[in-house]
Amino acid sequence: MAAVAASTDTVHHVHLPRNTPRPLDMAWVNSLDINMPACQLRAATHLKRRSVKKDFQAAWLLRAVTCIDLTTLDGGDTQSNVNRLCFKAVSPIRTDLVTAMDVDPAKIRTGAVCVYPEMVPYAVKALADAKMDEKCARPVPIASVATGFPAGQTPLKQRLEEITMAINYGAT
Repeated sequence: MAAVAASTDTVHHVHLPRNTPRPLDMAWVNSLDINMPACQLRAATHLKRRSVKKDFQAAWLLRAVTCIDLTTLDGGDTQSNVNRLCFKAVSPIRTDLVTAMDVDPAKIRTGAVCVYPEMVPYAVKALADAKMDEKCARPVPIASVATGFPAGQTPLKQRLEEITMAINYGAT
């Protein structure tokens, strides 16, 4: 763990703005008028017909790729596994295919990579290396699970420490 922690000293972290929480406004929710027969009819026919046609299908699929988080949460994860995941996150679709669709390959990135906190420094380094190798239109965020994921049965103090550790290592 000391070697992993030491490797974060030379990496510059990109801190993205955090989401601002908003209170649930039930008055707004209850004020909505929904045409239930129309909703039910649309839901029933949705699987029978395609909503998005022709060239727009490719655009929607490319957009979907940018919303996906690539994740490796294996207890036996290695730096090599994380490097491969980050490479795939930066280039999720073959460059020739994206170029053939007249899209800049640098704009197609996954939504994030997700790793355990101990693997965050490796992801930071791999993504920094990938960014230097090619023009990166936007950085790939680094997500991290914590708190004994998926069970989450750890004490609150330990959970907060693990979350802080992941952020300090470079999770965005």
